[in-house]
Amino acid sequence: MNLLSVDSLQKRFGERILFNNISFGLEKGQKMALVAKNGEGKTTLLELLMGIQKPDNGIITWRNNIKIGYLKQSHDFDNKSLKQVLYQTESPSVDALQKYQEALNNPEDDKQMQIALNLMDETKAWDFESKIQKLIKVFGLDQIDLESSTSKLSGGQKKRLALIQLILQEADVLILDEPTNHLDITMIEWLEDYFSQENISLFLVTHDRYFLNRVSNQILELDDTEVYKYQGNYEYYLEKKAEREEMKAAEIDKAKNLYRTEVEWMRRMPKARGTKAKSRIDQFHDTEKVAKQRISSEEVQLSIKTERLGGKIIELHHLSKSFGDVKIVDDFSYVFKKNDRIGIAGNNGVGKTTFLNLLLGKETADKGKVIHGETVKFGYYSQLGIKLKEDKRIIDVVKDIAEIIPLEKGRKITASQLLERFLFPPKLQYNYVSKLSGGEKKRLYLLTVLMSNPNFLILDEPTNDLDIKTIGILEQFLSEYPGCLLIVSHDRAFMDRITNHIFHLKGQGKIKDFPGNYSQLLESIKQEQQEKTVSAKPKKTVEAKEVKDVKKLDYLERKEYNKLEKEIEKLEGKKEELNQEMISASSDGDQLLNLSEQLGKLVDEIEEKTLRWMELAERA
Repeated sequence: MNLLSVDSLQKRFGERILFNNISFGLEKGQKMALVAKNGEGKTTLLELLMGIQKPDNGIITWRNNIKIGYLKQSHDFDNKSLKQVLYQTESPSVDALQKYQEALNNPEDDKQMQIALNLMDETKAWDFESKIQKLIKVFGLDQIDLESSTSKLSGGQKKRLALIQLILQEADVLILDEPTNHLDITMIEWLEDYFSQENISLFLVTHDRYFLNRVSNQILELDDTEVYKYQGNYEYYLEKKAEREEMKAAEIDKAKNLYRTEVEWMRRMPKARGTKAKSRIDQFHDTEKVAKQRISSEEVQLSIKTERLGGKIIELHHLSKSFGDVKIVDDFSYVFKKNDRIGIAGNNGVGKTTFLNLLLGKETADKGKVIHGETVKFGYYSQLGIKLKEDKRIIDVVKDIAEIIPLEKGRKITASQLLERFLFPPKLQYNYVSKLSGGEKKRLYLLTVLMSNPNFLILDEPTNDLDIKTIGILEQFLSEYPGCLLIVSHDRAFMDRITNHIFHLKGQGKIKDFPGNYSQLLESIKQEQQEKTVSAKPKKTVEAKEVKDVKKLDYLERKEYNKLEKEIEKLEGKKEELNQEMISASSDGDQLLNLSEQLGKLVDEIEEKTLRWMELAERA
């Protein structure tokens, strides 16, 4: 079933053409990923699909009565409380709750109340409160007061809240702009499983290649104002894209050879009187267009002079840091060595950025010492970036730092030449910063960091908002970088390619120096969790699973089985009583909320006991 049709779409900004007559569609259950370089219009296309922007030409058609959920890159909740955000979600359950509240305010209208009750049953709104509580726990927001303002949330917490809001909408199609930004690996893996469900239709933009490969089943590549479609995941796309580019190069070479022959004929000035001559002239012009095509080979060129790094780099001696009762680092020691390539991993909120600030001297340790070598020159790429003046020209941002930049082997280049290496051509250099995309601003920020010729690079989430091609080039540069690297990133592919051991911040100040890459660390964590689960199980339960021929229940299990039957029956009766109390409740919102919370907990208890009863019933 077709959900979306895009036909002959065109969009430009000034002289810059983003799309030129592009067409594509989205089917039910399809998970389409949009791939393009920074500045080529990924976010603009999403906003066109959502109706936030208008195309210059072309038609965007959504199937009738389709509900669309949209996750933006950044989130502004207007200082509302978490509770207000969650209960203002566009969802059938929320609509049913609102109608039920209206019915409570008009107790004399029995018909309205009956309609509201039927709607509550149809949308399963009675369980909505329970669903919210489960999602809050899954997304790690259960320690935050729901009445607190969203303005106090971190970037990662805002992203999680926006994802909960999106899931509660129960939309037919989800449009996602960088859904994994600011999320830790645990949350990213949960999203991979959730979005992979067959009944979910997606149109997404992401730089996370592992996420892209696991979730998407179709790639839409936007390249030089045109789109190319690939039926498969990211690995399939890379393979077919390489084949397409080889065929294109062969086509151009063939046209060039033919063009050389035909141009001699054209120079003899043939009189285009005959039909054959006219046809040959028309074919010549078609050949000329193909022969003069240029396959874009523009790539970011990262080449800088690195200051010499001495024997002593950074030494951490029994480092400790806490904020109140929360420990960030507890008695950690490490001596950095030349060519160290260290990744920092850990869930959101464990203190990764604080750890970086301790190393840089921006935070003071409670105990222990941080000793810097005399030759260490830091380059720090912060997650927050730098505040670029929107009314400033790109060239001036670089010239304010240096007009002449030293390279390796005594070579030098100008600020303008350096910008060209970072894919900012001369025409673009005199544009204002305000015209840059989010990814282009990050690329400009990276340039300013590398201009200082650091020998110790600290990168905090460097891949956020960068396009996949630029990430690949950054990986190549970092793999050959002669200095020390310390990287915080949730991009598994990036970390696997660059780092050779990991500082795993486990929480409460515990830091483990893991000898391996990010994927190996994750496997190690999963194995530890499995071992803990097995060791925590009662011995009898383990034995029961190992012995396959044990079918009958023992005395205690039989007693538990009979007891569960009676308990479930009582709980079901209590659930019915709560439903009746909610129907006859006054218009007091607090009372209704309290009853709803009780019902949610009761439903969970019934579900848990029923699952255990079914397990025993199979063997009974």
